[in-house]
Amino acid sequence: MKMSDRHNQPLHFRFGKSNLTLLASGLALSLILAGCSGDSTDSMLASAREYVAKNDHKAAVIQIKNALQKSPDSAEARYLLGTVLLKTGEVASAEVELRKALELKFSVDQVVPELARAMVAQGQLKKMTDEFAKTELGTAPARAELLTLMSSAYAGLGKPDLAKTALAAALVAEPGHVPAQIASAWQKATEKDFDGAFALVEDITTKNPKNHDAWRLKGDLLFFGKNQPTEALAAYRKAIELKPDFVLAYSSSLSILLSRSELEEAGKQIEQLAKLAPNSPQTKYLQAQLAYQKKDFKTAQDQAQQLLKMAPTNARALQLAGVVEFQMNSLLQAELLLSKAVAASPDLILARRILILTYLRSGQPAKALATLNQGAGKGNLDPEFDSVAGEVYLQNGDVKKAEEYFVKAAKAAPNDMRKRTSLALAHMMTGKADSAFGELQDIAASDKGITADMALISAHLRRSEFDKALVAIDRLEKKQADKPLAANLRGRTLLAKKDVPNAIKSFERALSIDPTFFPAVASLASLDLVDKRPEDAKKRFETLLAKNPKNGQALLALAELSARAAAPKDETAKLIVKAIDANPADPAPRLLLINFYLTSQDPKQAMSVAQNAVAALPDSPEILEALGRVQQVSGELNQAVTTFTKLIAVQPLSPKPYLLLADAQISTKSPDAAAQNLRKALEITPGLVEAQRGLIMLSLQAKKFPEAVTMARTVQSQRPKQPIGYVLEGDVGAAQKKWDEAATAYRVGLKEAPSPELAVKLHSAVSASGKTADADKFATNWVKQYPSDAAFHFYLGDFALARKDYVAAEKYYTAVVRLQPTNAAALNNLAWVTGKLNKPGAIEFAEKANKLAPNQPALMDTLAMLLSDKNDYAKALEWQTKVVAAQPLNPLFKLNLAKIHIGGGKKDLARKELDELVKLGDKFAGQAEVAGLIKGL
Repeated sequence: MKMSDRHNQPLHFRFGKSNLTLLASGLALSLILAGCSGDSTDSMLASAREYVAKNDHKAAVIQIKNALQKSPDSAEARYLLGTVLLKTGEVASAEVELRKALELKFSVDQVVPELARAMVAQGQLKKMTDEFAKTELGTAPARAELLTLMSSAYAGLGKPDLAKTALAAALVAEPGHVPAQIASAWQKATEKDFDGAFALVEDITTKNPKNHDAWRLKGDLLFFGKNQPTEALAAYRKAIELKPDFVLAYSSSLSILLSRSELEEAGKQIEQLAKLAPNSPQTKYLQAQLAYQKKDFKTAQDQAQQLLKMAPTNARALQLAGVVEFQMNSLLQAELLLSKAVAASPDLILARRILILTYLRSGQPAKALATLNQGAGKGNLDPEFDSVAGEVYLQNGDVKKAEEYFVKAAKAAPNDMRKRTSLALAHMMTGKADSAFGELQDIAASDKGITADMALISAHLRRSEFDKALVAIDRLEKKQADKPLAANLRGRTLLAKKDVPNAIKSFERALSIDPTFFPAVASLASLDLVDKRPEDAKKRFETLLAKNPKNGQALLALAELSARAAAPKDETAKLIVKAIDANPADPAPRLLLINFYLTSQDPKQAMSVAQNAVAALPDSPEILEALGRVQQVSGELNQAVTTFTKLIAVQPLSPKPYLLLADAQISTKSPDAAAQNLRKALEITPGLVEAQRGLIMLSLQAKKFPEAVTMARTVQSQRPKQPIGYVLEGDVGAAQKKWDEAATAYRVGLKEAPSPELAVKLHSAVSASGKTADADKFATNWVKQYPSDAAFHFYLGDFALARKDYVAAEKYYTAVVRLQPTNAAALNNLAWVTGKLNKPGAIEFAEKANKLAPNQPALMDTLAMLLSDKNDYAKALEWQTKVVAAQPLNPLFKLNLAKIHIGGGKKDLARKELDELVKLGDKFAGQAEVAGLIKGL
């Protein structure tokens, strides 16, 4: 039952009552022979009970299984096996056996409480309460036991009134029922009546001095209620003394050790616990907790995933896994896990707080605010909540409310420099800039840390107060004279002042402090590139690598320089391979190499790299996803299905693997399986647009148009002020060529959520219906109403280009370039239509596009063809050769190369390219043009 979730406390986790035992040191020969002898079922079960009495549960299980070989329908054996498995932490198997005992008509009074306990242990709180809420048991102890478990489950579900009612009924059923009395003490504690709870538990331990549960509760009250960790530890040790295999007491004592950062002692206890209960979820939880505390987040992640397989719906397991993902900056996964934890147990304060921070870090302040409001009144036990609330309101633009919470946080922890810094920043946002800067300066002067210094520097830089920022950087440097941070910040600030020579000196100073400080190397290399000295930039990274050969960032930077220089593909690939060899456990360079080969139209090499990556990092979700995508691109669709299925096993609570699997199944023409996986994705993340869109597409393929419209309108109801739902409904009409219906949906959407996408869709639908005048009128009105809508102008340019209306296309692309001077795609298209109109400037537009987006085959291809049209064969050939080298399997680029050769009079070279295209047969749709060119040679 929840009491506190302190930021500096270890994550506390309870799966329910689970009595585990010391493993037997060995099994007697007589035990082995017993399973082969003619002993009766009764005698074997009697032997099993003796082993249970001796806490030799392993031997007991063997005897019970021997009995079941003789009598598989023995209800008593099933019941006994279920209870023993429950004690050893194998709760899922215990549930199976107990349900079999019920089916075989064993005593309901005996089975149901144990079955309820197994379900609670697995986190099946709602399922348990739904199943047994109306169950009436015959004996008082059984009724009291079940009602006590019901109370615990209701409390975990955030239903305190039902929890109280169930507990009161348990005490009426059997006033002296100790578990109910203990639960009653817990209840008082949750109501902050710590004195009343402690008095009750003292009475319990006096009357029942050997009750280990009561001693554990006493420890919890001492720890959480009275903040007496030493005395609490003594109580936990008393509980362990009374029950040497008491997992929960181990867990509680470990909580104190972990909170004190006594990690070595905690590690020893966890090793002992692992021997006692290797299969207990609690053991897995504590192993993950220890790894988390040691900041070994990869191990913590692995342990947490194992834990979730054992207890996938347990709120505290979800909380731990989510916090680990947050620490690893896996924000999507953290969001999924923590949102499930909060949904399962709304009182999990830590899960709610980290979920809020996840939303803030991933740029979702509105969701952060909603989650904060849903937890109103639940954050008072967490001293960090006020500070987090301040951040939430600050990002949502409510500066006054933010300041209010930062004030509370600073008062609660007046010596916490981070909270004082947050308050100062809130003051700055409310217009109290002068006092805020004074506060930050005071904090920076009195604090040995650098949080306030960094806040002060950032604030000055945001206000373009570069000289003041430099003064603050000087103060920072006095605190960290032996570190390169201040010098690097000074260099960046001087760059902002356009003082390049002194900026270079500052970056060089940073490197004199730490020659391997990558940000400074990267900044100097960037300046080299601006001065068109790529070789100097290359030398900088090579110098860093001479000092630190395994610096992955430098290796990848060299690879990027190689790609920018349009170096041979093998040269760039070798550099990425070096980054892989230097950091074989890092998936990033492997993913980069896979994408490099895919971009280079070389799926065979991409496949080889992906397969090697999976062999090296078999549990990396990013690598598995990359392999599946390569398999899809390569047409190995069944293998992709297998890969994405494995990805689901690695990320069972993420919707993405289900989306990927569904996409692959659509390609294998398995629509039913795809729909099933899309629905699973929606179960994990209700309202997931990608899944809803996929289901609509499947409905369209099956010509189930009403179903598609229903789903589209569901999206609209979920997002009434977003265009997506209206786009989807209109697309259903467009798929049927019912252009008026499509246009109606798009028009409704434009009224609710005006957007370029809907404008494009509406114009396209009206044009397709043959109402050219209406389409033109709409386009004119939209451009007049939204003159800065570059996306719509671009669409109109493409629309005109498709009709070969080059004059209109030029007009619209020119408008896009005026609105977005660095839009390389618009410049490329403008170059093309300018060339078609035989106007000057086409080559200049194309050259600018290539400068803005270098080494893009499509852009280089345009420039090459324009140069060829101007009879500049040498330059055209130079550019098109680069294009074909970048994408050697693209037949269109080879066709254009042949045309350039023809224009340059090199018929033999042209024939060579055209002959290769002929060999492609039906794989290339341009065979008619190829035949025409060959005929003209």
